[in-house]
Amino acid sequence: MNAQEIAQLMAAAPTNPDIQLTQTGYRLELAETWQIPSGATVLEIGCGQGDMTAVLADLVGPNGTVVGVDVAPPDYGAPVTVGESARHLLAGPLGSRIDMRYETDVLTDDVGTGYDLVVLAHCSWYFASGDLLERTLAKARDLGSRLCFAEWDPQPARPDQIPHLLAVLAQDRMGETGGNIRAPLTRATLLAALDRAGWQVDQVVDVDTSALQDADWEIQIALAEAPEGLAKELLRQIRLRSGNVPLPAYSLTAR
Repeated sequence: MNAQEIAQLMAAAPTNPDIQLTQTGYRLELAETWQIPSGATVLEIGCGQGDMTAVLADLVGPNGTVVGVDVAPPDYGAPVTVGESARHLLAGPLGSRIDMRYETDVLTDDVGTGYDLVVLAHCSWYFASGDLLERTLAKARDLGSRLCFAEWDPQPARPDQIPHLLAVLAQDRMGETGGNIRAPLTRATLLAALDRAGWQVDQVVDVDTSALQDADWEIQIALAEAPEGLAKELLRQIRLRSGNVPLPAYSLTAR
């Protein structure tokens, strides 16, 4: 399938078709850097509403399987919850290849073993701490033979990415109050954590995020919900109403 066809399988597509197409297209680009083989068994940690799950399910083909797990409850998320999105995706043509499990933690719950690939796509900043993420990465070595990972890099490559960074820093101060971003690790810190967890990195590549809407979303959250502080005050002064440029992101594989 192409990006348009996969995007149409998502529950959010009818109300936000352009946004969904952009998000799906980006995840197809990530998957290209990982070279997902047909017939593979994949464990996706932090599957959320299934944007990456759908792309993975298409690429593994009818003989492959994608198990998506997430610690969030099914009623998490808005305007479409992750549970609603999963049900919609499972009812579509890729559903027979997908198993999505919410309120599931790979550190404490049985998710099976022997996967060809373990995927974490833009979910690592949502972990409660860097230590929890590192323990999850170590556990992933027992679950699969190859790791595919992607995340934002909190080091702006250009000045107009600074509002996104400020939104990240403002949300990081929300701590236990339920903010999205809780462990915004740098690329260097993540690579060190992978090494300690026993993974050998094969390649790291930069990925183009310029078309994504995530900077606007994170800025809206930070302005509405983050506690007062320098990052939030600066953000008020320099952010745009829309079209803020996202931070850089990177993709890697490890074994």
